Amino acid sequence: MYRFLLSRQWVILTLIALVLIPTMVELGFWQLHRHERRVAQNALIARNLDAKPVPVGELTSLGHTVPRGDYWRQVTATGSFDTAHEVVVRRRTNADDRVGFHVLTPLVLSDGTAVLVNRGWVPAAADQKAFPEVPKATAGTVTVTGRLKADETTGASGIKDLAGLPPRQVMLINSEQQAKLLDRPVLGGYLEQTEPKPAAGPEQIPDPDHDSIGAHMAYAVQWWLFAGAVPVGWVILVRREKRDRAAARNGVPEPVHAPA
Repeated sequence: MYRFLLSRQWVILTLIALVLIPTMVELGFWQLHRHERRVAQNALIARNLDAKPVPVGELTSLGHTVPRGDYWRQVTATGSFDTAHEVVVRRRTNADDRVGFHVLTPLVLSDGTAVLVNRGWVPAAADQKAFPEVPKATAGTVTVTGRLKADETTGASGIKDLAGLPPRQVMLINSEQQAKLLDRPVLGGYLEQTEPKPAAGPEQIPDPDHDSIGAHMAYAVQWWLFAGAVPVGWVILVRREKRDRAAARNGVPEPVHAPA
C-alpha cells in the first residue's frame, strides 16, 4: 500500500524533510538564545547605568581588560586634559547616523597616569584627511564622569586598525596604542564622558539602547512552526499519493492538482 515510499522520488523527499525538521528547530533555538542574550544585555546596561558612580581606579588599572560585567558602569576621574595629544577616531556616527569623528582626549590624573576620555562626536571636515574642528576641552583640573568601556580591538569590533592614517587620526580606541603615543601609562579601557556637559560640543554620545529587544522571539516561534509544518505537509502528500494511486488502480482518472 505504501510501497511507493521506497521509490527514489519519495526517499529523497523524506530525507529532505528529515533534514529540514532538526535544522528549523535548531534555528529556532538560535533565535531564542539571541533573544535571551539581548534581554540579559538590556538588564546589564540598565543596572550599570543606574549604579552610583565610583572612582575609575576601582574598576580599572594599568593593563586591565574591562570585563563585560563592568561595561557602562559610571565612573569618575579627576585630572587635567592633555589636549596636545588629543586624537580623533574615524568613521563614527552620531544619533542621526551622520558620519564623523569621536574626540579622544587623555585625562592626566594626579599620579601621572592617564585615562582616555571619549568627549563625544564632531562632524567631519570637507577634507577627510584634515583634522576636524574640535571644541576645546575644559582647562585646568576637572572631574569627569563617564561610562566605562573596554578597549576596542580589531578582533572584537571588526574594524581594521589601518596604517598610514592622517596625523592625529585613529580607527580604534585602545589604551595600549595611545600609551605608546603618550609615552605615559594609561588605564585600561576608556570613558564615554557624560559630565560635565559641554556648552558648545562635542555632541555627547547617548546612552546605549536598552529598551528594544528585537524580533528574535518571533523568529524563533516562526522557525518552530515551520518545523511542525514539515511533517504535516509530508503526511498530506503521502495520503494524496496513496489516494491517487488507488484511484488509478480502480480505473478512476487521477484528479488534476492545481500547481502550488
